Amino acid sequence: MRALTGVGSTPLSGVGTARWYRPTALELPARPDPASVDREAERERFERAQRDAREAIRAARDRTAESVGEDEAAVFEAHEQFLDDPQLVDAIEESIDDGSPAEHAVSDAYADAIAQFEGMEGRMAERADDLRDVRDRLLRALLDVAAVDLGSLPQGTVLLADRLTPSDTAALDPDAVAGIATVTGGRTSHAAIIARSLAIPAVVGVGDGLDDVTEGATVLVDGEAGEVVVDPNEERRAAASDVDEPVVAARVSTADGRGIEVAANVGRPAELDPAAERGADGIGLYRTEFLFLDRDAPPDEDEQFEAITAALQAFPDERVVVRTLDVGGDKQVPYLDLPAEPNPFLGRRGVRLSLSDHADLFETQLRALLRAAATDAGDGLAVMVPMVARVEEVEDVLSRIEAVAATLDTEGVDYEIPALGAMVETPAASYVAGALADRLDFLSIGTNDLTQYVMAADRENDGVADLHDPLHPAVLRAVDRTVTAAHACDAWVGMCGEMAGDPDLTELLVGLGLDELSMSAVTVPAVKQRVRETDSETAAALADEILACETRAAVVARLDGVE
Repeated sequence: MRALTGVGSTPLSGVGTARWYRPTALELPARPDPASVDREAERERFERAQRDAREAIRAARDRTAESVGEDEAAVFEAHEQFLDDPQLVDAIEESIDDGSPAEHAVSDAYADAIAQFEGMEGRMAERADDLRDVRDRLLRALLDVAAVDLGSLPQGTVLLADRLTPSDTAALDPDAVAGIATVTGGRTSHAAIIARSLAIPAVVGVGDGLDDVTEGATVLVDGEAGEVVVDPNEERRAAASDVDEPVVAARVSTADGRGIEVAANVGRPAELDPAAERGADGIGLYRTEFLFLDRDAPPDEDEQFEAITAALQAFPDERVVVRTLDVGGDKQVPYLDLPAEPNPFLGRRGVRLSLSDHADLFETQLRALLRAAATDAGDGLAVMVPMVARVEEVEDVLSRIEAVAATLDTEGVDYEIPALGAMVETPAASYVAGALADRLDFLSIGTNDLTQYVMAADRENDGVADLHDPLHPAVLRAVDRTVTAAHACDAWVGMCGEMAGDPDLTELLVGLGLDELSMSAVTVPAVKQRVRETDSETAAALADEILACETRAAVVARLDGVE
């Protein structure tokens, strides 16, 4: 038995048979004499490869959105930006003009960019794998080399690799793959995030020692301890099984008796049963975008009604928070003809579209929601609108709900008005949180977008990745302001961003006063256990100390127990 240490990415363990993933070598032909290169033909080859790669990226995005979730699929939007990056494209075209074949030009340009990212630290260095993913798509198109099919691995596979790209990981079948271990990589890489969302045990950054593991060996991947164990004995297997936090079906309270709801984020119907199996206290974020993807026209009222009632029936005694259609920005639906904008993250998205360009779709969705609230399981339904920035938007939504209710009443259709809330994703919403909460039943903090807007840092722009971190004091103070203002109006407050699913932050979030935490289902057991171990008064004191910090480094030091 031999143990290798890395970084635990998914806090689960699994045992299986080692199989090495060695991508088909993308060997470039010898570089010819520049005088013999047809520049025009090579430019055309590059442009065709760009088109092929773009089509493949968009297909991967749609598959990932369907099989994993919209948030995880957003990485492929960044890949398309890399594909069209002016600096990379200019470097490739200049190299072709100097007499390089297209494949050599692509390889050289991306090698320079990858080296720049690898010379950085933290999340920035991990983005090099995203560049490799895009580069390899281009080279496969130019060299006519097929990608390895990772979607048909044998049952019980522990996949070993030097590294995995987001495309590689998104293609995996979580029912077949018992674990993942890689030589390189970090916990915040896009591939690791996708593995976590798929609930595949994963340890990354194991180092060169992983190369010594032979094909066919029995391997245990312990994502909690961050270990890869070759030929584990029964005692080590049992210990790894014990590491996985036990599923707790019942709701949990802090050590001093304060109840905290621990719910799951769900992006498609197939995630409902796994969320229940992991002990989720209902759904804290049910994304309805899946209904609008991979089709040529929007879903009708009945289809939406059936999808919502299915979610309610999966959690008959719990709350299910449904987010109304959230498109625009990084989420495009071709047949909706969304506006092309120079800065879509600051344009028409979320509720802004629902109240303007797509008011008809919003009314259809509201009809389905009000009807679902009148079903036997409808008592648990709650509805929240995304991207709120103004009180007027909430008032407009309330007026439209009243109008829809009046129409249903006239038609003799059963309906109920569910609990209503808004997502706090903008600094504006945090500043007017009290006014919003005075009109609503709850607020839900989306930390991914809130961090983006508070820090003025595009969540998919690797050039500002160090700024996109919810532990910056400004973001934490926005969370604190929201919770305090909402509680003053007797509204409850949840959090559905990735921050909510980090067990290392549970004590801080309890101390900040969150009533509900919603996350990827895989981390529900660990967060429930942390809630049980937390004392509310101690957590509140920790939160006060952290809110007084002036830098992210000071926040991290205090979380690590450094005075």
